[in-house]
Amino acid sequence: MDRIFEDTSTAFSLKSDSELERAYFLFKMIANEPLVKIGTAMTNFALKAKLPVDGLIRATVFDHFCGGVSEEDCMSVVDKMWTEGVSSVLDYSVEGKETEDPLDAALEKNLKILDFVKELDAIPFAVFKPSGYGRFALFQKISEGKPLTKKEEQEWGRVVGRFESTCKKAYDLDVPLLIDAEESWMQDAADDLVEEMMLKYNKEKAIVFNTLQLYRWDRLDYLKKLHAKARKEDFKIGIKTVRGAYMEKENERAEENKYPTPICATKADTDVNYDTTVAYIVDHLDRISLFSGTHNELSSYKLMELMEEKGIAHNDDRIWFGQLFGMSDHISFNLAKKGFNVAKYLPFGPVRDVMPYLIRRAEENTSVAGQTNRELELLKKERIRRKI
Repeated sequence: MDRIFEDTSTAFSLKSDSELERAYFLFKMIANEPLVKIGTAMTNFALKAKLPVDGLIRATVFDHFCGGVSEEDCMSVVDKMWTEGVSSVLDYSVEGKETEDPLDAALEKNLKILDFVKELDAIPFAVFKPSGYGRFALFQKISEGKPLTKKEEQEWGRVVGRFESTCKKAYDLDVPLLIDAEESWMQDAADDLVEEMMLKYNKEKAIVFNTLQLYRWDRLDYLKKLHAKARKEDFKIGIKTVRGAYMEKENERAEENKYPTPICATKADTDVNYDTTVAYIVDHLDRISLFSGTHNELSSYKLMELMEEKGIAHNDDRIWFGQLFGMSDHISFNLAKKGFNVAKYLPFGPVRDVMPYLIRRAEENTSVAGQTNRELELLKKERIRRKI
């Protein structure tokens, strides 16, 4: 298999010299952990003090990792990527709230996005996060099997209603819907609810997709049980695979509460778990569709090789590759050039509301040193090629 991810000319074809320099500067900053901590603290202070920093944030980290402040604002980025065959997934990245009004507002926003993307080939998926539709503590209580009060039962009914409204609309519009995963101690309730939606709306094909965080050692077993259920009850499964986003939190909570951590013992174990799960899905494409969300080059090559071995067309709509906007362009754009289905998660929302997402991106990149170093290596290579 050709090592296509070294082609920086294709990877950064859409970046002007100034955008390339900004990306190089940002990843140099992110590689410096003390600087990230100081920058995060200063940004949080500036936002709380209502200092006029929106313009500065927008011109730097926001525009690198986000598509815009609204759906319409994202379209120049969407259209630009689509010229190179890379699709977008509009991700309204305002963090989940604890009161009903923002939860209903999130529902209205996602229904609006579904209408917005229906006619756009460049945006083949919609997405939402469970805690955007209900209180985290309520998902947790149900996951732990604790009885709900009458008021909580009514509240949960509204959460189910939000899921139902979104999944039904996705089904009616024929737009596949990715539902994100969150912390393990609330995930069981979300899984059960997503399964209900699959049973209802995935009769002909995968419309509703659940997300498996494969740094969890139990997720492949979960998928196998779901697969058995799908065969028995005759519905299709949509799965987005990711490695996971809450590792430190998961390990700390397990230690504090004295239960075995749900996280794989080593990074190598996680990699094996990820690749084994993807291989299982590819073996069962008759019933399971895959959105492989990864920034890992080896996992991407392995999936490409599996498709080649099994004679699966590069553009088979049951297999998609996905990366976050602002990261791993060497994977996304080189895959698209070879005709694979590729989509970039494109976060958007008001600058101040999206800051928690951006801070998490910076912190995650700092903690995954290999990822940041790889970005820098490729950006440096392209700067030399262009002789900037």
